[in-house]
Amino acid sequence: MSMTFSADEDGVMTPEEVARFLRVPVKTLYTWRYMRVGPPASRVGRHLRYRREAVTTWLVGQEGHD
Repeated sequence: MSMTFSADEDGVMTPEEVARFLRVPVKTLYTWRYMRVGPPASRVGRHLRYRREAVTTWLVGQEGHD
């Protein structure tokens, strides 16, 4: 499966970039984080960031979950 990202070279994505990639609203990412069901994220200061690799791994793990 080939995936392209608009993330910086360091592989860190903002919530807006993740939402665009997954084609979901940013609010959905925050809801998933609150419910602990979405891709893992980290706080960098007061900013939420996602590792590109973690988002990809999470997405592949969702296959077959209907």
